[in-house]
Amino acid sequence: MTSIQSSANFKGNKSNLPHKLCVLCRRSMVWRKAWANNWDAVKYCSTHCSRAAKSKR
Repeated sequence: MTSIQSSANFKGNKSNLPHKLCVLCRRSMVWRKAWANNWDAVKYCSTHCSRAAKSKR
């Protein structure tokens, strides 16, 4: 996983966004601006996967 570069160099270059796999369904997740502050803590690709993981406990 790479860190996000300055917006001047990064604008429009979405192919180089960091990504990771969902813990539950193993789908690839691409970095979103909404996750910028907690990207390391993001584990699930969707609310559905998050709820399903909690119900399996």
